[in-house]
Amino acid sequence: MNKKIKFIVLSIIIIFYNSIKVNAQLPIDPDTKKIKYQEVVQEQGNKDTLYNRAIRWINSFFENPQGITKVRDPENGKIVGTYRMRMIDTLVDGSKTLSNTIVICTFTIEAKDGRYRYTLDDFYVPAVSKMFLEKWMDKTDPYYLPKYDSYLKQVDEYVNRFIKSLKEGMKPPIIKIDEW
Repeated sequence: MNKKIKFIVLSIIIIFYNSIKVNAQLPIDPDTKKIKYQEVVQEQGNKDTLYNRAIRWINSFFENPQGITKVRDPENGKIVGTYRMRMIDTLVDGSKTLSNTIVICTFTIEAKDGRYRYTLDDFYVPAVSKMFLEKWMDKTDPYYLPKYDSYLKQVDEYVNRFIKSLKEGMKPPIIKIDEW
């Protein structure tokens, strides 16, 4: 009996720890209580140069760059688009398969002289009505499924790849001088 109680307590602690770990990976805006990735990055270049680098990066990162951008405003240095992420399910035998679940978010890139800001927010799953991702974080929700933990981790990985690629794409091009 004593071993059973220890096992149950240990299981509860592990589950609680895992839920904290997943939630800690996703930045939550304190005002809106929504998932929001945002950073201001200092980078060489004026507003127009940074805007053009962002367009060049979008054209290389996305398969359909015209289709994903909703706003391309060079005067204000602003680009708004949608980023789609297809989730992967793990089957009982441990193999991976593409899920029917697609997560969509809005990304915004704003350029100013010497810096740019990226924002990824409004994460949702399209359905009959939008299902916002914050619902996946609520383990007390009657519709909660354990696979949501994996999905949240995948979203975080997708977004971090997006951010890493964007930062690389926004760096000034290296000019090689042919000295011979």
